[in-house]
Amino acid sequence: MDSKPKKRGAMENGDTGEDSVLATLIGNGDDLGPLVRHAFEMGRPEALVHQLKHILKKKEAEIEELCKTHYEEFILAVDELRGVLVDAEGLKSDLSSDNFKLQEVGSALLVKLEELLESFSIKKNVSEAINMSKICYEVLELCVKCNTHLSEGQFFLALKTVDLIDTNYLQNIPVNAIKIMIGKNIPIIKAHIEKKVTADFNEWLLHIRSSAKDIGQTAIGHAASVRQRDEEMLERQRKAEELNVSGLGDVVYSLDVEEVDEDSVLKFDLTPLYRASHIHSCLGIQEQFRRYYYKNRLLQLNSDLQISSSQPFVESYQTYLAQIAGYFIVEDRVLRTSGGLLSADQVETMWETTVAKVVSVLEEQFSHMDSAMHLLLVKDYIALLGVTLRQYGYEVSSILEVLDNSRDKYHELLFEECRQQISNAVSNDSYNKMVMKKDSDYENNVLAFHLQTSDVMPAFPYIAPFSSMVPDCCRIVRSFIKSSVDYLSFGVNSNFYDAARKYLDKLLIDVLNEVVVTTFQSDGIAVSQAMQIAENIPFLERSCDFFLQHAAHLCGIPVRSVERPQASLTAKEVFKTSRHAAYLAVVNLVNSKLDEFLALTENINWTAEEISENNSEYMNEVVFCLDTVFSTALQILPFDALYTVGCGALEHISNSIVAAFLSDSVKRFNANAVMVINQDLQKLESFADERFHSTGLSEVYEEGSFRSSLIEARQLINLLSSSQPENFADLVIREKSYNALDRKKVASIVEKFKDSADGIFGSLSTRNTKTSSRKKSMDMLKKRLKDFN
Repeated sequence: MDSKPKKRGAMENGDTGEDSVLATLIGNGDDLGPLVRHAFEMGRPEALVHQLKHILKKKEAEIEELCKTHYEEFILAVDELRGVLVDAEGLKSDLSSDNFKLQEVGSALLVKLEELLESFSIKKNVSEAINMSKICYEVLELCVKCNTHLSEGQFFLALKTVDLIDTNYLQNIPVNAIKIMIGKNIPIIKAHIEKKVTADFNEWLLHIRSSAKDIGQTAIGHAASVRQRDEEMLERQRKAEELNVSGLGDVVYSLDVEEVDEDSVLKFDLTPLYRASHIHSCLGIQEQFRRYYYKNRLLQLNSDLQISSSQPFVESYQTYLAQIAGYFIVEDRVLRTSGGLLSADQVETMWETTVAKVVSVLEEQFSHMDSAMHLLLVKDYIALLGVTLRQYGYEVSSILEVLDNSRDKYHELLFEECRQQISNAVSNDSYNKMVMKKDSDYENNVLAFHLQTSDVMPAFPYIAPFSSMVPDCCRIVRSFIKSSVDYLSFGVNSNFYDAARKYLDKLLIDVLNEVVVTTFQSDGIAVSQAMQIAENIPFLERSCDFFLQHAAHLCGIPVRSVERPQASLTAKEVFKTSRHAAYLAVVNLVNSKLDEFLALTENINWTAEEISENNSEYMNEVVFCLDTVFSTALQILPFDALYTVGCGALEHISNSIVAAFLSDSVKRFNANAVMVINQDLQKLESFADERFHSTGLSEVYEEGSFRSSLIEARQLINLLSSSQPENFADLVIREKSYNALDRKKVASIVEKFKDSADGIFGSLSTRNTKTSSRKKSMDMLKKRLKDFN
């Protein structure tokens, strides 16, 4: 019965599969939204509504069926519900009473709660205010510190404080006014710091430029001290080596090299530079500061390189060069310690500019200098400048080359100065042999220049064979060597001995020798003076070895290397030549003096009627003059020079006698004139023989004599006095007795030999027949001489 109604109900209600699905969804409490949306999208909402209504009816039928099945339980439940309602009313009453009581108690607590909440709010606000105040306090405290650092000039700390405020506090400042104010002042403070640091740096630039001269002078002075110490040590070492070589000692000197830190010697403050560089780095404008530094230092350098026109260079060169040295010493330390503020290329560029300018200045100034001493002083300072800057890595060869290029100019000036000094020494010489009264004089004037003729110390007073001009000139030459070596040393070329030797040779030849030669060849010099000069020359020649050794010693060359014959100076040979020239000059002076008395054409009566028994007056003067010359020469000249002068004087007299016969002013002469000249010649020969023996020359020149210098005049007088003059035409006889006579001269003289207009010996033809015979012989000689011609 039950199944049939159910089937009918299902069919009537259209219980399909879709209704079953929909009912399941509703029963499970699922969301029907997608199903509804799908129905509308399909355009079939009515079917869905129909299904929902069908399900609703179904559910109502189920509820009704359920109520019919459980109505008794439902009644019981209603009864229980009524009882519960009564209990609920009681409970409600109790709750109302309790609620009233609770309200009474809770109102006070609520007030307290509101007060507590308000207190919590106040506490929160106070805490926030405290935190804000704390932040503001810290910021303001940093601002105060910043101001303090600024006022104290501690710009780096001030800048760090500003950076701290900007980085950690500025965005967190709760007070907007303070935040804005601080934000505006931060760039102002940074700009102020940059300005102040730049101002301090500019002051440092002025200070370091003014200090550069002192820095350079200190460094150059230190280099000079080191050089002097090294020279002294090397000098002691050379002496020790010479002692060892000679076997006189075994002393060894070691050259101690003292390492000196230049930075500890040169103290100058770069702190302002470091501070400025660091602060500009912190400001982020380091490159700008680098350009600023380089630009200003370059301007300073260009100014330092300008020569002062208000002061001579010889007075300002030390300041000028020391300023440059100080500048580059500072730049070297900046390059090494400033952390990239200056690049090596920039320093090299500045140095190249400086070298070019200094070279130009030195070349111009050297060309205008007229004093060797000034040139030497400048050169020495430049050499020290080169040593100083080379220690800092600067290339100075171009500057030192200027010194080498100017050494000819320097030595020309030195030659002129030495020429003046030597001329004064020669002109102030008394031309008397030096007298030395004590050993110190001997050491200073003889031993000092190796002029001694013996190694034995002489007895005092000692009379030297030379005059004062010799040691005076030696001192001048020694001073020249020192000045020459001083200039040549410490240049580009370390081996400068050859150059020193060349200039020494030039001084001895072109200056000393020339002055000496000019002096003994000058007009107005006395015979004794010329003799003394001639005797001085061998000692000047001897001193050449000392000069060469002294130059080698100063150049650091072993003395033994210049003691070889091939190492001698050319000046020695020149002095030898000048010595012979001096002897000839003495001879010429003596001859000139003799010519004052040998006016034979005036002193001889060539056609005398009688023969005087006494010698001619002029011959007495000649002999007296010769006696004076021989006496003076014997005191001054050595034997060889004495012999040369004596022979030269007598030969000149002989030539003068022959020349008198040949003179155009003597138109004729007779036998009486020949006899007079013969008497004069005999007196002269006697004097010559006596002097040849009394002076000791006969012991030296055993095969020679002074008489031989009169041979031409003697043979001529013998021929004119001969009874057989025609024998002159005989070659054998002429070679034996008349070999000094010239045939043409004899022919000219014979033509003048007449006693009267009728012929030779005409005045004697009435006295004896011998005269007639001589006349015939002379006519025969004339004829033969004409035949020869």
